[in-house]
Amino acid sequence: MFSHLEHLEDRIVKIKKRKIWQIGMPVVLAGLFFLIGGVKLVPQVEAYELKIPLGLDEEAFKVPKDNPMTKEKVELGRLLFFDKRLSANNTIACASCHIPALAFTDGQPVSSGIHHLQGGRSAPTAINRGFSKAQFWDGRAATLEDQSIGPFANLIEHGFVSHDELIAKINSIQGYKKLFNDIYGVDNLTKENVGRAIASFQRTLISGNSPFDRFDYDGDQDAVSDSAKRGKKLFFGKARCNLCHMGTNFSDEKFHNIGIGWDSSDTLDLGRYRVSKNEKDIGAFKTPTLREITKTAPYMHDGRFATLEQVVEHYNKGTVKNPFLDNQIIPLELTASEKKDLIAMLRTLEGEGWQHVKAPSEFPK
Repeated sequence: MFSHLEHLEDRIVKIKKRKIWQIGMPVVLAGLFFLIGGVKLVPQVEAYELKIPLGLDEEAFKVPKDNPMTKEKVELGRLLFFDKRLSANNTIACASCHIPALAFTDGQPVSSGIHHLQGGRSAPTAINRGFSKAQFWDGRAATLEDQSIGPFANLIEHGFVSHDELIAKINSIQGYKKLFNDIYGVDNLTKENVGRAIASFQRTLISGNSPFDRFDYDGDQDAVSDSAKRGKKLFFGKARCNLCHMGTNFSDEKFHNIGIGWDSSDTLDLGRYRVSKNEKDIGAFKTPTLREITKTAPYMHDGRFATLEQVVEHYNKGTVKNPFLDNQIIPLELTASEKKDLIAMLRTLEGEGWQHVKAPSEFPK
């Protein structure tokens, strides 16, 4: 056994040198069981090889120690993500609000769930969630695993009163019972393992190697237009975008009040304050990634802006003043040509690494 582990350690080192992350417990054959002293303990599964594209920070990619990525777990997560049976009336799946063709958003100002009930916020992209910390617009889920199971027990979204109802429904599908037994062991069909599987799948939704990355990291001068090059200087300078949209995923992972909803008491959402109960968080929302921004309209937590032009104009005016407005928000005084250049730069953030994902052709029975 130990010589086998030493071989695997050498293999992992070689893989890292090739800039490929092999995430999960390295093993030989899927579907077999690890035997110690003749006692069957846990299923043996195959590690998932995840390629981190150009432009993204490998060290920032977060995989919990208790949820290593495996091929079997990722595939189970994909099935769960797309299966509409995992709602109270068989009409809503995770993919109903996170549509692959729309960079895993739904194109709506606010999302609709079961019985066409509307929530109060837009569906953020599921792309690059493995680089993120707290999840949801208000950060109420500390991990991607927590986020993955949250919507199931929401009466507006998947419509289950509790996660117990979800687990009972999955348990009634023999194909799912077998998959959970094969991956997690007997009698381990739990909400936590549902979350682990869906989170594992979501971590495979990655966007990098965009024209911006090829220009910025590889020095390919032909990757972007002259307008986009000027836009980059504005992004990191006069336009001040990088004060919040920083790092390789273009998010500081923090919460900011940028004046959205303060033009009317009817549209005011307290945001992060509902979670933290800290007054400074009133009206604050998490900084979203800008990767694939051209595909994730409408914008802001309430989907009020249909175009990037409207978003830029919101910041250019200095947003809507309120007692809790982030002190970094000031009028930008961009000219018409500067606004066009800035948007040209944002359009270079269309990457690759997620377009391969398709809905399953069939589901467990």
